Amino acid sequence: MIDVNAYLGHFAFRALRHNTADGLLRLMDRKRIERALVSSASSITYRSAHAGNEEIAADLARHRDRLIGCAVLNPAYAGWRDDLRTCHEEFGMKALRLYPRWHNYKLTDESCQELIQQATRRGMAVTIPLRVEDRRQQSWLVDIPDVAHAEIAAAIQAAPEARFLLMNGSGFAASVLGRKNNGLPPNYAIEISLLTVELANELGQLLQNLGEDRIVFGTGIPFHYPDPSLTKLEILDAPESVKQKIRAGNAARILRL
Repeated sequence: MIDVNAYLGHFAFRALRHNTADGLLRLMDRKRIERALVSSASSITYRSAHAGNEEIAADLARHRDRLIGCAVLNPAYAGWRDDLRTCHEEFGMKALRLYPRWHNYKLTDESCQELIQQATRRGMAVTIPLRVEDRRQQSWLVDIPDVAHAEIAAAIQAAPEARFLLMNGSGFAASVLGRKNNGLPPNYAIEISLLTVELANELGQLLQNLGEDRIVFGTGIPFHYPDPSLTKLEILDAPESVKQKIRAGNAARILRL
């Protein structure tokens, strides 16, 4: 399995377990997760997001066979071009992570579009979490809304050559992002950690509407326990070949592993 939604480091508003490289790998071993796309949890609230990339770079270098680096950058912060080069060329990171609400910009801003384009030219996938935490559980010091589906759709439309991973989100099936023949480029995939497989069965709807090549496995560890995502795949009403694409095949293709 390849988990496209994992983190190292600290988060400003709550303690995280299994947030070191050794701790994360032990948890992955217990859950039989072979590899993980990893970004810095600290970068979400650091004034300079790149400081978090620097903190996890040594851990990533020691575990390149298991941990795949994902650079957190803020296009509104001076110096992001040099930071992108460092993350890609020196740290070997395979993807870019964007937090438009936490870092106070829009995906459609000119600077963000330039960052997406430059990362794409370097062969990096672009990952967008719709949320970090449920808004109802946030600290009283912040009130950060989810990234709007329409804003993500606009960014996807503006960068058809990019490869997007959308994670930590739900409600896709009721938005343009989850509709069949929606007019958007087929250049994005959706991660399963917050999708339902019972009742509304959003995961099943997305498989039907978008196809088996555009759903990927993710857990959100260590913000979340990995077991719910594992259970979703167990009970999903789909052939084993489709489940294997979700577990690893689609992520390997999108991240060019």
